[in-house]
Amino acid sequence: MAQPTDREQISRMLTGYWVSQALYVAAKLRIADSLAVGPKSADELAKASGTQGRSLYRLLRALASLGIFAEEGDRRFALTPLGECLRSDLPGSQWAMAIMVGEEHYQAWGDLLGSVRTGEIAFDKIYGKPVFDYLAERPEQARIFDDAMTGVHGHETSAVLESYDFSAIGVLADIGGGNGTTLCGILKRFPKMTGILFDLDNVVERAKAEVEAAGLSQRCRLVGGNFFESVPGGVDAYLLRHIIHDWDDVKATAILKNIHEKMEGDAKLLVVETVIPPGNEPSFAKLLDLAMLVIPGGLERTEEEYRQLYDNAGFRLSGVVPTRAEVSVIEGKKK
Repeated sequence: MAQPTDREQISRMLTGYWVSQALYVAAKLRIADSLAVGPKSADELAKASGTQGRSLYRLLRALASLGIFAEEGDRRFALTPLGECLRSDLPGSQWAMAIMVGEEHYQAWGDLLGSVRTGEIAFDKIYGKPVFDYLAERPEQARIFDDAMTGVHGHETSAVLESYDFSAIGVLADIGGGNGTTLCGILKRFPKMTGILFDLDNVVERAKAEVEAAGLSQRCRLVGGNFFESVPGGVDAYLLRHIIHDWDDVKATAILKNIHEKMEGDAKLLVVETVIPPGNEPSFAKLLDLAMLVIPGGLERTEEEYRQLYDNAGFRLSGVVPTRAEVSVIEGKKK
């Protein structure tokens, strides 16, 4: 197959949102769930999803051309291995991510130009409040957010555990620990470790079921609070996975200073984030950085930017440990 021309490559990039929105609609209609039991016709799927048959067929045909579904003739469609990722009932599912990206995030990205011009947060402008305040008021969207983060970042836990040695940590505090999947994964790997899941009260409430289902209620303490005000003390390490990138330098420094205040002895700071590499090579971090610009108002950072951030909060960056996933463990110690 001939390599696409520069003009063809640009055309595909420009129409990239066509694909993401088509995937969103298929996820919203739960087409992959319907096809999990076997092939169905477009009309059968339309009846089940409350859509117009010919229009749905056109959507399915387009996604079949991308390998999401497979058209078998007579307008019948089957699920492919790629399409399995849109099932809502499988571990590692991207269903929630498709919903989140196709709804609020899509709207925020539509004002990327405004954010680039002003530095202001597009999400706040469109929805009238910061994203985490918005989620706190909407339990269904919050659940989708939790599931999306698990689906996208869930594989990172094993990658981090393979690359960084947690064995000497007796008590680990997961700051901004969300639904608890990360901390639960670590505690399962190290049976002598105990943990503290720290997040906003409404988030901690959502995490209870996850911790209980993992059988870790006796080893994992759930603590509600605000990391801009204070964090728990008496721990050997503080873990922040995909927390610092949500905030600008001023707010990120405030979080780290609160941790610094409570750290004792040789306790460690463990920030898990993507680190922007130098040069022009493709990097997910460089695109994720734009998502941080338009949605929470944070940013992805280079190693040097993390070094400066740590220094401003009273830490010494003691190491950056890459993993097989897109993230690194950025270790800090008190100066």
